Amino acid sequence: MSSSQTSPVTRKKAVRKSRASPYPSKTTKRTSFTSARTKSTGPYDGAFVQHLIDHHIYPYGYLDADGKMQPRPDNMDEIFRELARPRASLSPSRFSNEDFQGFQLADINAVRETHVMSSVIPKLEGGTKDSRSVAGELQFINLEHLTDGTLKPGNPDRYHGARPEQLHREVRSELSHQIVPCTQHDLPVAPNFLLQVKGPTGQPAVAYRQVCYDGALGARGIQSLQSYGEAEKVYDNKVYTLTSMYQDGTLKMYTSHPVPPSTDGGQPGFVTTQIGTWALTGNVETFRQGAGAYRNGRDWAKRKRDEAINKANERASRAAQVGQTSQADNAASQADDRASQAPMSPQDADVEASFASLVSASNTVADGLTSLPIPAAQDLSSFEPDASADELPPGPCQPEALGRSHTVDSPRLLSQEKLTQTV
Repeated sequence: MSSSQTSPVTRKKAVRKSRASPYPSKTTKRTSFTSARTKSTGPYDGAFVQHLIDHHIYPYGYLDADGKMQPRPDNMDEIFRELARPRASLSPSRFSNEDFQGFQLADINAVRETHVMSSVIPKLEGGTKDSRSVAGELQFINLEHLTDGTLKPGNPDRYHGARPEQLHREVRSELSHQIVPCTQHDLPVAPNFLLQVKGPTGQPAVAYRQVCYDGALGARGIQSLQSYGEAEKVYDNKVYTLTSMYQDGTLKMYTSHPVPPSTDGGQPGFVTTQIGTWALTGNVETFRQGAGAYRNGRDWAKRKRDEAINKANERASRAAQVGQTSQADNAASQADDRASQAPMSPQDADVEASFASLVSASNTVADGLTSLPIPAAQDLSSFEPDASADELPPGPCQPEALGRSHTVDSPRLLSQEKLTQTV
């Protein structure tokens, strides 16, 4: 048969294949339905914000059914003061009009998000003292799910955290899924200053959703450090985490803080609050204000992060010391138990048997003397012991020593012994 011809069997298979039902099987339908139910939800999904709200993660401006806003953080005035502090790096002598024009040109020519990250954000940040405390564009795949497990991992464009070695190893291990964002464990941990960036054509709504989500992840991590070693989670209605979004020359900054569950056994919540908005490309003074707020916020977040880390480290160190003391006590107790249960050597057994025999003989003699009759007219008080109570016996295992010991302890036995000699 030539290669151009087909066998009858092949033709039958082709016919059956062409006649296959155009409708999916029940199995296919069920598989597709299951996949749809378990599909991950991300910030580009229109249902993302409602998913956050359903799990008590509230965006700024959210009103409950009674028209009430979520609680305002108690330390907002402190944050406003910190962000408004002047910075020497932005003074006219160090940041000139030419520097500002350079920032404007960088922003205008950044047509994609990657361009914004590479040419605009460095001018906004003004450099960092520790490059190992900064990372970004990495999914937070090591963190525990914030809701029901269907949200995609957080993925800030830039975040500032602590070096892993700043934390006690026990703290880092126990809180790994709360504060260690990535499986690459040499990257910064406990991030509490996070940034989302969009290009000129990006969607601002998406950036805002990411800000709410990333801020809640950061706030939960700081709360876990503050609550380490405590009986209950710490809820002080204060902010320790800041988030920002930048797009098309505009900087917006927000806070995120945890709130306790509304019902017993319920899920805790996280509230996003806006701090301010700055049009950085407008003029040099506005840039100084916005860039100063950003840099001051970064430094403030570091101080709060370090405070939480230091407290957790102190608790871990105290717990380790208590554990070492307890282990030492247990080891000493076990050693005593082993010593008491150890078999006796032949020499020790002979000494103990000899001592027991001597004591038994002495007691027998004393019992015999006790039964002797005593004349009624005899004054027992006239008899004095042969040995002083302060005098040491000649030896621990000699009969003479044992006899003197009984004499000292029992004046009645001594009197009976002298009466016997008189008789």
